[in-house]
Amino acid sequence: MTTFQDYYTTLGVSRTATADEIKRAYRKLAKEWHPDRHPPHERAEVEKKFKAIAEANEVLSDPEKRKRYDALGEHWRHGQDFQAPPGGGRTRNIDPEEFARMFGGGRGGGGGGFSDFFAQMFGDMFSGGGARAGQRARPARRGADAEATIEVDVGLALLGGKRSFAIAVGVPCPTCDGEGHLGANACPACGGLGTTRSQRTVDLTIPKLSREGQVLRLRGLGEPGEAGAGDLLLRLTLVADDTYRMRGDAVEADVVIAPWELLDGTAVEVRVPDGTATARIPAGTRPGQRLRLRGQGLPRVGDGRGDLFLVVRLGLPEELTDAQKDLLRKLGENAPPVRGGAAH
Repeated sequence: MTTFQDYYTTLGVSRTATADEIKRAYRKLAKEWHPDRHPPHERAEVEKKFKAIAEANEVLSDPEKRKRYDALGEHWRHGQDFQAPPGGGRTRNIDPEEFARMFGGGRGGGGGGFSDFFAQMFGDMFSGGGARAGQRARPARRGADAEATIEVDVGLALLGGKRSFAIAVGVPCPTCDGEGHLGANACPACGGLGTTRSQRTVDLTIPKLSREGQVLRLRGLGEPGEAGAGDLLLRLTLVADDTYRMRGDAVEADVVIAPWELLDGTAVEVRVPDGTATARIPAGTRPGQRLRLRGQGLPRVGDGRGDLFLVVRLGLPEELTDAQKDLLRKLGENAPPVRGGAAH
């Protein structure tokens, strides 16, 4: 015996709720109570709740079922389970015109009679208001676009390149083939949505000179639909990496040179969006000093491009001979202390 439930209470909507309000409430609850989102020890209770939500949506989202439910309450199902008596004879299907002729309302019959009666009782089913001849079917709809945010290194945004990322995309539910229901019931695997989420790895090309907040459109990675999937709109958020970082609308990059190169100055090759640039480091440049490359940064919000600042850092070769290490030790003998950064 099925226990009666108040479908409006189950979905948390008022009795005057619109179809869109019912749809939104169902989608929210279906995601919240989907069995896959709960630990195994809660599955039994969660599945009961999930089925109740699906049943409430099945009734309230169907105008005819909702009308009967509003009028009859817990008795709304009465009259739906009629079956032909056992041992009955053969049956055949008849079309609306033959039905009308049988009851005196066919073409040329002057109208009226039983055909008008049935049209009033059953709406457009027998009056031709349903799928009229020549009436255009509803065009297949494309899936909705999806939105996501992805973090991109500043250096990658400046110079361009590729990076891989994993994203959950909507795919047709394999249990119900994207229909959203199994027979008369909502599909328990997708909650009646017709789609499930699947992890997908995407190789994304980041255009050079990409800016904070820029949106990249990935065709066909949005929500699935009858006429094809929608697009995925990726919004870029720039984050500092080991070399590059943002300073206002300018980009800073570390350039590492050896201590002895500061004595007489040097020149270094620097990658920029248009290729390479030669940056000259004058003799006597101090560690931490910034050198400006005008117009070699990222696009500004308004117009033009920002600057690229090179921050001079000191470094040593990865491998030193014993003789070189001795020279460095002698260099440090009786030398004044080095001051910089946060130390004073």
